[in-house]
Amino acid sequence: MDAYQSVGIKRRLRRFFRRDGKALIFAMDHGFEHGPTDFKPVWKHVNPRVIVRKVVRAGIDGVMMLPGIARIASDEVKPNVGLMIKLTSKTNLRPEKERLLQSQLAFVEDAIKLGADAIAATVYWGSPAEDVMMRQFAEIASYAHDLGFPVVQFAYPRGPYITEKYGKKEDYRVVMYGARAAAESGADMIKTYWTGSKETFAKVVDAAAGVPVLLSGGAKKENPVEFLKVVWEVIEAGGSGAVVGRNIFQRENPESFIKALLRVIHRNEDPEEAAKAEGLL
Repeated sequence: MDAYQSVGIKRRLRRFFRRDGKALIFAMDHGFEHGPTDFKPVWKHVNPRVIVRKVVRAGIDGVMMLPGIARIASDEVKPNVGLMIKLTSKTNLRPEKERLLQSQLAFVEDAIKLGADAIAATVYWGSPAEDVMMRQFAEIASYAHDLGFPVVQFAYPRGPYITEKYGKKEDYRVVMYGARAAAESGADMIKTYWTGSKETFAKVVDAAAGVPVLLSGGAKKENPVEFLKVVWEVIEAGGSGAVVGRNIFQRENPESFIKALLRVIHRNEDPEEAAKAEGLL
């Protein structure tokens, strides 16, 4: 039985990662996590079908969604594009003190019914609610692995103790710890924060012990080259790509930007050259 499970996991991971072992994945959970105001810069992208159609046309490797948006827009995700369904989330309508917990909003069976190639969940390492999320992740990973599905952990260290001891959640020692915790808890892919330099991100990759580490794109950078440079450094550090939301859907012309990102990730092109080639400069 184990052999069948591991074959399933490997085959499904290949739907995200090209032969070079790298991937660019579009993230589309912001309407729930941050609220629809995240789409204010380009309001037409609040319609998931519109933006998913664009990113797929541009050549994206994978798309990550919550279950409800997958029901609405997954038919825009072509068979050659990996579909990742995230099973945990939280809203910003919660009282601030309670935002350090991601709650489960669907189950492994739901993701499979929706045609998922991978199943994702978030753990806020260091949060006062760390124990709840660890258990959620353990249950999701155990069941998904039994059925041959890869599991992605959004390893996000955050909480008052981290702020007090390290100053910020992006401190490389904290991000490195989160990546290691993700690997040790059974993740097949890890999404985490940028640590500020190629040298420190390389330590995060080392700590993950061979589990692919992808950059969490974060807030939009107005200058596209600035973001392309960060992604280039992630690749140079041994990272396996990026999971990008706002830096894509908050742009009027996301297709050119995606094509530039794909050049950086899959061809290791110089960020400025990639931007020029796609008409961003």
